Amino acid sequence: MGHLGINILFDGINFQRLLGGLYVSAKIALLSILIGGALGILLGVLRTLRIPPLRAILRLYLEFFRIVPTIVLLFLFYYILPQSFHLNLKADTVGILVFSLWMAAEMSDIVRGALISVPNHQIDAGKAIGLNGFQLYRYVMLPQSIHLMIPATINLMTRIIKTTSLLLLISVVDVINVGQQIIEANSHRYQDGAFWVYGFIFILYFILCYPLSWWARRLDRRGKEEANG
Repeated sequence: MGHLGINILFDGINFQRLLGGLYVSAKIALLSILIGGALGILLGVLRTLRIPPLRAILRLYLEFFRIVPTIVLLFLFYYILPQSFHLNLKADTVGILVFSLWMAAEMSDIVRGALISVPNHQIDAGKAIGLNGFQLYRYVMLPQSIHLMIPATINLMTRIIKTTSLLLLISVVDVINVGQQIIEANSHRYQDGAFWVYGFIFILYFILCYPLSWWARRLDRRGKEEANG
């Protein structure tokens, strides 16, 4: 009984190490969401302006982060760019940078789509009472479009959280990396240890992501009910 696979989770400080790795993953995801979300809102607003060169540049930025796989971005920012520019970036910093830029790119498209969906008569009414461009965004367009942004933004947040599992590839001591270390260190004692470790990691990610997914579905359902009267 001493070598049941599940015991690998509680052998020594393995359980605390896994929770510590989860903290690292969650911290990087949270910072990326906050930084990328704020930048994405700004870029989304800029993409609605009638400035063709600016819109083209921001569109290219979006397409770059959509087309290039996240794993390639991590390698590019961790191995290639620091060597080329003689920078010394920590793995955690690179992770936050990459996920923030990705979050900003995707968030900008969500914001742009929501803003341009605001009915023209709402904008015309704002202009009729003398609102300038900034005031139109602040008092008319953003409040009218927030309910459209929230479900897509929550889904994007869950994607960011799940994709942090790639951080082990640049040596971030996240929950996946810690799990692999525990499995390798105990492979001679627990033949089915990998099943229990990865199963526990699955539960940890589920705990992080499921409430967000449930919230997104609930908001989407409420929005459809309101639209149908």
